[in-house]
Amino acid sequence: MKLVIQRVKRASVTVEQEVVGKIGKGLLVLVGVSREDTKETADRFLKKLLGLRIFEDENGKTNLSLADVGGELLMVSQFTLYANCRKGNRPSFIEAGAPEMANELYEYLLAEAAKSVPVVQKGVFGAEMDVELVNDGPFTIILDEHTFA
Repeated sequence: MKLVIQRVKRASVTVEQEVVGKIGKGLLVLVGVSREDTKETADRFLKKLLGLRIFEDENGKTNLSLADVGGELLMVSQFTLYANCRKGNRPSFIEAGAPEMANELYEYLLAEAAKSVPVVQKGVFGAEMDVELVNDGPFTIILDEHTFA
């Protein structure tokens, strides 16, 4: 699993000129699912995501989590996070999860996140999406198997 986490002032996802997900202050998370991921993987990544202290406190230190600031969450599935560009110039996506399995884990992440985050929005799995954001910072973190145990 790979997550690209962006602290945002606001973000939205549009599909065919219709806004399908929109948040204010919070996190925009691009979600890549690999063919080896499981619900246990998703649980581990979600726990880390929701526990990240990347919002500023009254002293300007990044000591606050999403819950601490009453932030919102927008999660967008993005299989291209598993692009393999080692050979040639055309990326391979063989490491990405099969669509049915990846969608199942994406929906699982959304449902689990909604248990503790009051506002959880999403994109449309497999659709062409326009993602807009105002990155707060900018502050972007990439979580994958190499960035935390």
